[in-house]
Amino acid sequence: MAGRVTHYDVLVVTAAIWFLGKFLRYAFPPLFGSFQTSYGVSNAALGTAFTGFMLVYAAMQFPSGVLADRLGSVIVITTGVLLAATASLALTVDSPFLALVGAMLVMGAGTGAHKTVAVRLLSRAYPSRTGRALGVLDTFGAFGGVVAPAAVVVVAGISFAFGESWRLIFLLTGLAGVGLAVLFRVRVPQRLPSESDGGAVSTTSTAGVGQYVTLFRDWRFSVFALLTVLFSFTYNGFVAFAPLYLTQEAGLTDAVAGVLYSALFLASLVQLVTGDLSDRIGRLPIITATLGLASLALVTFISLTGTVGPVVLGAALVAVGIGAHGFRPVRGAYLMSMIPDDIAGGGLGVVRTLLMGSGAIAPAIVGTLSETAGFRTAFWLLAATIIAATGLGAVLWLLE
Repeated sequence: MAGRVTHYDVLVVTAAIWFLGKFLRYAFPPLFGSFQTSYGVSNAALGTAFTGFMLVYAAMQFPSGVLADRLGSVIVITTGVLLAATASLALTVDSPFLALVGAMLVMGAGTGAHKTVAVRLLSRAYPSRTGRALGVLDTFGAFGGVVAPAAVVVVAGISFAFGESWRLIFLLTGLAGVGLAVLFRVRVPQRLPSESDGGAVSTTSTAGVGQYVTLFRDWRFSVFALLTVLFSFTYNGFVAFAPLYLTQEAGLTDAVAGVLYSALFLASLVQLVTGDLSDRIGRLPIITATLGLASLALVTFISLTGTVGPVVLGAALVAVGIGAHGFRPVRGAYLMSMIPDDIAGGGLGVVRTLLMGSGAIAPAIVGTLSETAGFRTAFWLLAATIIAATGLGAVLWLLE
C-alpha cells in the first residue's frame, strides 16, 4: 500500500494544483455580484475582465509547453503556481478595480502554464496508464468547478479583517498555492529527475517553431486538432450559458437550474472510467463513443426543452456531461501518443492554444446569437459543432 501511495504522489500533487487552478477560474463568475457592490462596475466590464483572463490562459498553452521542452516541467509548473498564488494574495487587501483586472490577467497566465505541461509530465510518469492518470487530473479539475460556487456562498457570511468577505477566498487559495508549489518542487524531482532539467534539444527558436508546425503535415494530427477545436467551442459555449438557458428557455427556477448545473460537473467522475478504458481497449473507440453520447444528449436536451420536466431535462444534461467529460482525458492521451517525445510540451501546447482560443470566443458568439436569433438557435449551433467532431472521430477510427 505504501508503495502504491508513493507511486501516485506525482499524480496527486499535480492534480491538486489543477484543482486549485480550476477553482480560481470558476470562483470569478459567482463573485460578479460582489465585485459590482465593491467596485460599482457594469456586467460588460466584468465580462471583459473575465474574457481577458481566459485569453491570457489560452495564450500560455504553447509557450508553457515549449519552455517545458527546454527547461523541464518542474520549473514551469512551479513558476506558474507561484505566479497565480501571488496574484491571488494581492486581492486580499483593498485595491481599485484595475488591480482586480491585473490580478485576473496574472492568474490567467499562472494557471495557463499548468495543464499542457501537466499532461506532458503525467504521460512520462505513467506511460502505461496515461489515460487513467489524465482521468484523475481532469476529475480533480472539474471538482474545482463544483466547490468554487459553494465556497463563495460560505465566505459570504464570514467577516474578514482585511475588507470584504470575498477576499478570504483569495487569501486561502494564495496560501494553498504557495504550499502546493513547495511540495511539487520538492517531491517531483525525486521521482522524475529528467523533468527538472528539461533534457531538451538545443535548437534555435525558429527551428523549434518549425518542428511544431510540421506536426500538422500529418493529416491525422490535423483532423484530430480540428476535432478538439470543435469540441472546445461546444463545451465552453454550453457551460457558459446552460444555467441561463435552463431558466429562460426551460422555465426552471434559479435553484433548480443551479442543482442541474452542479450535476453537469459531478458527471466528470466518468473520466476515471473512460481514461482507464482507453488504456485497455484503445483511444479512438472511446473518443467516438463519448462524443457520440454528448451529441445525442445535447440534441435531446434542446429538443425536449419546454416539453418535459426538470428530471428528464436534467438526465439529458447529465448525459451531455458524461460524454463531454469522458472525452477529455482520452483526448490528452491520444495527442501525447501522436507527438514526438522531445517536442511533446510544445506540440500539445499548439493544439491547446487552438482549442482554448475556440473555447474563449464561444461564449461571446453564443451570447450574441442568443440575443439576435434566440437561445435555441445558439444551442443548435453548439449541437452542430459537436456532431461534426463526432464525425471526425469516427473517420479516424475507421481509417486507423
